[in-house]
Amino acid sequence: MNRISLLLFFFFNCCFIHAQDIPKENPKSNPILIENDSILSDTILLPEIIISKEKLSLEDKKQFLILQNRVYKTYPYAKLASERLVALRRGMAFLKTNKEKKKYFKIVENYLTNEFEDKLKKLSRKQGQILVKLIHRQTGTTTYELVSDLKNGWKAFWANTTASVFDINLKTKYQPFEVNEDFLIETILIRAFESGRLQNQPPASPVNYEALNEFWQAKAVKSHQ
Repeated sequence: MNRISLLLFFFFNCCFIHAQDIPKENPKSNPILIENDSILSDTILLPEIIISKEKLSLEDKKQFLILQNRVYKTYPYAKLASERLVALRRGMAFLKTNKEKKKYFKIVENYLTNEFEDKLKKLSRKQGQILVKLIHRQTGTTTYELVSDLKNGWKAFWANTTASVFDINLKTKYQPFEVNEDFLIETILIRAFESGRLQNQPPASPVNYEALNEFWQAKAVKSHQ
């Protein structure tokens, strides 16, 4: 397993109780995009995309669809992380000794090694960073804090240090009012929920999308003045 997937797998080992398959996405008419950072061919037919009442350029459309593809890929993992975190904390509440907790973690770890290792190994660096953001959206806690709470601060420090080498910061928060990419992620999620592409799970902190959209519209207008 490469080091990127190892870090994410380490987190999932802490959060999941009973493994389940990631639901398969329904096929849509969206073009299939290869997961990389290269400029895609201009011959790809792209649908019209409007963000904050502004039509995106051809290149912006490509980047938006690449981001959309990453969100579709990683959101189900973040959703499961939230569900399993609740279950884990509920289960841990019944354990009294460190020995019991250690044995409990070992059982979870062994069970999940066979279930999720191959899936997480296939995530790219960019998908990994989106997953870290979505985990914060769904749980209200950064991946670093989750690892720190469920294991210990020393392991969380080294996990974050190693991840930073691959441009994955486990302390990254989901901030749609501050980071444009996060606003786009929220837009993708809202559309996916409405179309039934993804199953909606309320975030840890509710997001007023109308206010969010107006905020970025105003910012766009101001930047053009």
